[in-house]
Amino acid sequence: MSSFASLLAIGLLMPPLTLPAAAVDRATAIVTQDQTALRAAPQDSAQRHALLWQGDTLEVRAERLDYLQVYDHRRERAGYVRASQVRRVSLAPEQAAELLAVARFLYDTPGAEALGLAYVAAYLKAAPAEVIGSEAFDAFGVFAERLARRASSRWATRDDRVIAAHLEVAAGLGATVHSFESEGRMKLCYDGEAFRRVLALPASDAQRARAALALTHPECIDPNLTPTARYALDVWRAEVMARAPLEQLPTHVQNRLRLRNASVQASLAFQRARRGEDASEVMASALRDLAAVDGLQLAEADAGSYDAAALRVGASRWAAEHVPRSAGLSIETSTGTAPGQTCIDLVDGKGVKLSERRCTYGVVWPASARANGPGTALTLAVQPLEGWRELWVFRKLGSQWQVDVVPPALGTPDLGYIEFAGWVAGKPQLLAAREIRVDGRFQRSFEILDLRTLVVVNRADSPSALTPFHRWQDAVWKRQTLSLR
Repeated sequence: MSSFASLLAIGLLMPPLTLPAAAVDRATAIVTQDQTALRAAPQDSAQRHALLWQGDTLEVRAERLDYLQVYDHRRERAGYVRASQVRRVSLAPEQAAELLAVARFLYDTPGAEALGLAYVAAYLKAAPAEVIGSEAFDAFGVFAERLARRASSRWATRDDRVIAAHLEVAAGLGATVHSFESEGRMKLCYDGEAFRRVLALPASDAQRARAALALTHPECIDPNLTPTARYALDVWRAEVMARAPLEQLPTHVQNRLRLRNASVQASLAFQRARRGEDASEVMASALRDLAAVDGLQLAEADAGSYDAAALRVGASRWAAEHVPRSAGLSIETSTGTAPGQTCIDLVDGKGVKLSERRCTYGVVWPASARANGPGTALTLAVQPLEGWRELWVFRKLGSQWQVDVVPPALGTPDLGYIEFAGWVAGKPQLLAAREIRVDGRFQRSFEILDLRTLVVVNRADSPSALTPFHRWQDAVWKRQTLSLR
């Protein structure tokens, strides 16, 4: 397959950006101040037709006093604006470099995203096609992503009106922003069209890294995607991350790429497992990337990303393990009657079924099954969602077997897992490790559960603070878990 076909196959070549219509033979003005009045006459007392915001692009038709007579194509309105509140620009090809220079100046200016988008759009309109490179699309994507991130901020309520207006300006300039619900609030995300162009064009390593990180953000995935669509998206995200360079970038940027790739590979491993495909190689890649992160060079702003990646990898880590042989209590899995359903039977060493069949739509990890010495209990990891893994506990109560589900946390699933960490000999107790993200905060605990009631008897932030962990923690768990990182 040619390089062009490869890019087209993963959606990196897209139609041209949609830019606002403007007459090249007329002067253009870009609004530089928020709440600029578009008035019916060239005087402050005239009726106000509309409020303009930074980044609004106007067609200049005449000049009267210290006002410009303009036409707003987005609102389809004519009027007058003060000349001091706009910047007149030329869309002639020889002036394109000046427009790009202003965009460079605004590149790292918080709050000037809409204005930056307007200058990049003007540059793309003015510059000849043969000189347009990845820099303009990188700037366009950075402005759009930063505006969406600012709109999603918990503090955005202080200037909701301004942000809403800037989002409308961005939409008129060709930046598509989608909204999703995340952690009980709305999350706005740029669709990444400009970043796809960066990957499709010759670009610097830093630009390609920014594009890959922006296109694969886990919190910008539509939660309503079907399993088939989500699998295709994760395959595409993995291909995007494969195009991100590592060698020539600063260590902290390499860390970000490794963390993102670990998250993407963990998600892909879960999607493959739920389709009945082998996910061991993909999961091994995720574990390698997470282990390769240099903690000493981890930026403070990336601490949350590190914990989130560790939770995603930890939730799916059983995909990299093989099912051990067992001569005693074990489980057998079979396909359920409904598509995507897996059924579980608890059997003894002779293959005799001990409990009623239990079925689930989650991914069952047979390699995680651990039975206690007396053969009266068994734990099993079941993952109903990407990034969320439960612990199923089979217990013999009297002459009957019972199975209970212990979730990582109560409430709406976000990120988290709970896993078996050992059996306490001589006592009906179970050791467990738990990691969760609640309201954006990460919590880790090591616990002792009463096997009769599954109530937490004791918990601590470190296993060294619990005496039973010193003696009874499972050796395989200690070697494989990510909770001890």
